[in-house]
Amino acid sequence: MCLIAGGIGEVRERLIRMALAGKHRGPDSFGVWTDGGVLKSSDFSRLSEVPDGRIGLLQCRLAMTGSKTFTQPFVNELALVHNGEIYNHTQIRAFLEGKGVSFESDVDTEVILRLIEFLKERGLSFPHAVKEAMHWLEGDYAVAFSDGERIYLFRDPVGVRPLYFSPNGFFASEKKVLWAIGEKAIPVEPGELVVLGDGVRRARLFSLECLKGKPLPGESVLKGLENVLDYAVKLRSAQRTGILFSGGLDSTLIAHLTSKHSDLVLYTAGTEDSPDLEWARRVSDHFGWELRERIFDLDDVEEAVRRVIFAIEEPNPMNLAIGIPLHFATELAKRDGVKVLLSGQGADELFGGYAKYIERPELMWEDLLSIAERNLARDDKIAMLNGVEGRFPFLSLPVVGIALRTPGELKIAGGERKVILRRLALRLGVPEWIANREKKAMQYGSRAQKLLEKLANREGLSLREFTERLFRETFPNAF
Repeated sequence: MCLIAGGIGEVRERLIRMALAGKHRGPDSFGVWTDGGVLKSSDFSRLSEVPDGRIGLLQCRLAMTGSKTFTQPFVNELALVHNGEIYNHTQIRAFLEGKGVSFESDVDTEVILRLIEFLKERGLSFPHAVKEAMHWLEGDYAVAFSDGERIYLFRDPVGVRPLYFSPNGFFASEKKVLWAIGEKAIPVEPGELVVLGDGVRRARLFSLECLKGKPLPGESVLKGLENVLDYAVKLRSAQRTGILFSGGLDSTLIAHLTSKHSDLVLYTAGTEDSPDLEWARRVSDHFGWELRERIFDLDDVEEAVRRVIFAIEEPNPMNLAIGIPLHFATELAKRDGVKVLLSGQGADELFGGYAKYIERPELMWEDLLSIAERNLARDDKIAMLNGVEGRFPFLSLPVVGIALRTPGELKIAGGERKVILRRLALRLGVPEWIANREKKAMQYGSRAQKLLEKLANREGLSLREFTERLFRETFPNAF
């Protein structure tokens, strides 16, 4: 996980400013490539030595996968930086090595570079090579590479990792990094290629539409979902894996599967009287899982609220309320030295978790297509503020593919939501009292919304007015 940034034009001073504005995403080291040279260091005081040039790429690294001493950019015929994780990088590496491709590191990012070079050597243009690469890569990624003339940006088909560009030819992992150099921030859409240089060109290369197909039979769905979700959890687990845990169906399923592959510890946050805390305790006690709690009150929320608005980069009251317990839980994980946290994010959109889907099931598809900026960007930025990486097994492409072929009656039936997930939980041995629980949304289950409203009311403001004021004060120069 890291910051990636860069652009075309007078880049040296802007690269330095972007590195300083986004250093919280990657405090371990930084690397810069420009067409005038390369600089890599773990000493951020050396940013003043960034080589001048008319085009450049930057990475600030939080080491997760591969050697902790190798910093991007990777430079060969192309220069490339990447934020995220490629979970099948060892398999792709083995294939490419079998074709005579050599590697200089064990870092997953290098696999992306060598794969694009390999596909380019076989006659594909850069857009076609990127499109083909998206079908190879299993992971959460935002990528930028340059041939010395243009910068190419692309993002995984679900949009797990954020990426933004400006009309003037700059890009970064977070909006505030572009705002720091006076640029607008426009999202790179999931599965999209954006080309910077001689203006901006955009093309959608991978649409989730291609994962749709004929509905699967019920038993095939259940068995298939068990297999692909278990594999997605296995790929995303670390030696010691944290779970963002509320005691609800989704996080319990993820924890149950994780326990097969990794040592796990659960993280929850809420007020002492919150439903999420109560249920997290009940469920963790039942399974004998380690639970770490962050109990917060009004003073804690008041102290943290500006950090959360800084992370989410938008005056959205709902995301601020959801962000409060996320911030406290990821902060606790950071203190424990746990860098990977799995989440049940995406289960509601894929399997019919929200009440609004009962009357309008078509909203599931609309919400899935908008989940990147609506939910995932928020979760990523809050976790990265604390040096923790959030991973989302339900949003693995194989799981998404199964979900898109799950018959509607296995999602919602007779007013019951997430039918297939409840059946899967029972199949795996989760007790019925957990599998059939109706859970409150995080902002209500943690009581964060209630405390934020108290803060706003104390100043004679609505929560929306309070959030908008915080945003203006935090980002006075935001576009």
